[in-house]
Amino acid sequence: MAVSMTFDSLQDDLRAYLERGTSVDPTVFDQLPSLINLAERELANRLKLLGFVRVVTSSMGVGQSVYAKPDRWRETISINFGVGTDQVRTPLFTRSYEYLRRYWPDEDQTEQPKFYADYDYENWLFAPTPDEAYPFEVNYWELPALLDAANQTNWTTDFAPNALLHGSLLQATPFLRNDDRIAVWEKIYEKDVAILEAQDVKRIVDRQVTRENV
Repeated sequence: MAVSMTFDSLQDDLRAYLERGTSVDPTVFDQLPSLINLAERELANRLKLLGFVRVVTSSMGVGQSVYAKPDRWRETISINFGVGTDQVRTPLFTRSYEYLRRYWPDEDQTEQPKFYADYDYENWLFAPTPDEAYPFEVNYWELPALLDAANQTNWTTDFAPNALLHGSLLQATPFLRNDDRIAVWEKIYEKDVAILEAQDVKRIVDRQVTRENV
């Protein structure tokens, strides 16, 4: 019978590998969730995989130039918006914040948007300031909802359990001052990551071939 990884089962696996972290070992027991979350963040920050891509839709506001990014946003891939009665998809092109401020210095003036920039970590800036309530779509890299007692699974537990396990062990070894194991877990972890990256490269190549053959 196949066994799926969960937040609870991952903690059990870590205790077995580390031979630490039972209820009578409270220091390690209490630290395991944080070590798992550190491993999750490391994977999400390092890897650009299809599993970390999300799409959200919203509408621009007339006269509104600043728009909130989604929760757990890491990096924007693309933004497009619908124009006209046929809602023709039109891209917004990325530029620097300084470019947008020079290009469209008066936010009170409105026109069809052409560009976007990071206003700060939590918001985008669009320019020109929208003159209509255009519907827009954002593709972006996401940090998956981190594991905890109430959130037992996510993309990494479903599709990258090896990397998550070995990444968690790699996070745990410095905490346990078990430095001689760092190289062991690092080697295994790097292999897991390489496999994930190779799989995603193949998906990209396959998608390009499919498009060319249409």
